[in-house]
Amino acid sequence: MSGAKFKAAMIQLRSGLAPAANLETALKLIGEAKSAGADYVLTPEMTNILAAKREQLFAAIVPEENDTSLATLRELARKLRITIHIGSLAIKASPEKAANRSFLIDPDGEIVARYDKIHMFDVDLGGGESYRESNNYRPGELAVLADLPWGRLGLTVCYDLRFPALYRALAEAGASFLAIPSAFTQKTGEAHWHVLIRARAIENGCFVLAAAQAGRHESGRETYGHSLIVSPWGDVIAEADAQVGVIVAEIGSGEVEKARRRIPSLQHDRPFEIGRAAPALTMEAS
Repeated sequence: MSGAKFKAAMIQLRSGLAPAANLETALKLIGEAKSAGADYVLTPEMTNILAAKREQLFAAIVPEENDTSLATLRELARKLRITIHIGSLAIKASPEKAANRSFLIDPDGEIVARYDKIHMFDVDLGGGESYRESNNYRPGELAVLADLPWGRLGLTVCYDLRFPALYRALAEAGASFLAIPSAFTQKTGEAHWHVLIRARAIENGCFVLAAAQAGRHESGRETYGHSLIVSPWGDVIAEADAQVGVIVAEIGSGEVEKARRRIPSLQHDRPFEIGRAAPALTMEAS
């Protein structure tokens, strides 16, 4: 797989409260990505619904086996003969909790990997902007890797981006590509999106694939957009604006090995302990 090339597409959405309408937009954009030669297509976090209120969310979501968006996207992967990575769907996991779940679908329409978002976005941003993801979602507990024809992929979602140990573990387990589908807020995106995405790429020598939500949503939330494809050297090789659409770039997996040869930090990790600093040594008078 070293040196293999493929085309990756990031789908940028503005998901509303109606899963059917969100799916229709996703299907159109995935078709455009296929026409542009994409082999792998990633959609953003909350592809099926982006809801601020609990009652809106639970009125619309269903268990995985009944989810129309998932079934339709599996069929589309079969039809187009491409890999479709659903950044995440809100899936009903119990009467009280949902799962924020990624699905990796191969060209046969088979689900080859699932990942439930580990880190919950429970923050107060100021100005009345507050989020408590753990009120509605149960966190995942398992980091997930999956093998693509071109290399190994690490699956993560949005707020996971702020926990670099997760990405280090994925890279040490063989990931060449890191997927970070997101729904970053406008405020946090303006401040941190580019620098965090590039940092995860640089420090691990991985391509980062980051499809995002963008614009003002039906729920009232505003997301940052700027879907990115970033090289293992930290170069932005494709970037969206703040509109619904698709970006496509060719990925050369050989760039991973090249970057890691130049900066072999994965080989230089050493165990350490946290302790108090010892007092400075002083020279005794002779």
